[in-house]
Amino acid sequence: MSTTVPSSGLAAPAPADRVGTPDAHEAVGDGPDAVAAAPVRTAPWGADPYADALRTGRGPLFLRRSDGWLLPLDVERWCSDAGSADLSALHRCEGPVLDIGCGPGRLVAELASLGHRALGIDVSEAAVARTRGLGGAALLRSVFDPLPGEGRWGTLLLLDGNIGIGGDPAALLDRAADLLRADGLLIAETVPVDVDERVRVRLDDGRDRTDGRTAPACDAEPFPWARIGTPALLRHARAGGWRTAGQWGTEGRTFVSLRRPVRERSARTSSRSAESANRAPVISSQLPK
Repeated sequence: MSTTVPSSGLAAPAPADRVGTPDAHEAVGDGPDAVAAAPVRTAPWGADPYADALRTGRGPLFLRRSDGWLLPLDVERWCSDAGSADLSALHRCEGPVLDIGCGPGRLVAELASLGHRALGIDVSEAAVARTRGLGGAALLRSVFDPLPGEGRWGTLLLLDGNIGIGGDPAALLDRAADLLRADGLLIAETVPVDVDERVRVRLDDGRDRTDGRTAPACDAEPFPWARIGTPALLRHARAGGWRTAGQWGTEGRTFVSLRRPVRERSARTSSRSAESANRAPVISSQLPK
């Protein structure tokens, strides 16, 4: 079988349908901003080979489709300091920032150095541990689980291809609107080609651990992912009432910023907030103000 490796396009940690629980250090204090502890579920990004790649700070690591198509993941860049392309997005952030799929934490750490209140979320224990090791705040959560400060975040980040989380950009945009304050900002990184596709993929390091042959290294169930370019993202955003705030490209990477749609909070958000007020909260310093 021939294998096609695309020459452009990025993907990154955190499929939205898997999550673990935060550790005991997060369950302190109480009050109206209490957030429910997330249920324990199996996370494809929480197992090898992704966790191994984050611990070592290097690849190879891919998303593999069933037909052999591979999407390379830029582990070395994720595990390095924030670069100039990252800064082009971070300098646009407003107010407290939630980094969705924070990975090893370079963006959360850089935001803190820039004076932002920032929190990362990820479904990988290795990613959360590395982010905290850099001095950043991070929770082991999915974006679709109860989160601190819902409806009060100033900026959401979906960089490194994380607009693909869950394989449904429209659903992810809807969830993002629940998390942002009125007129809040979403900054997303898009694939630098015009593409809008849904795929099911597995994590793969391209190495077989038994006999050295090239073969999938992880037998986990495939999970949904999306690859989306700027034109397609703007179409989804317009359909959801989002307003375009800007679009730019640098160092071969492309970005879009969007303003939250003007609409009523969903009943789902109100129900989640009411339920979470009676359950284990997170540290108050991690909440936006």
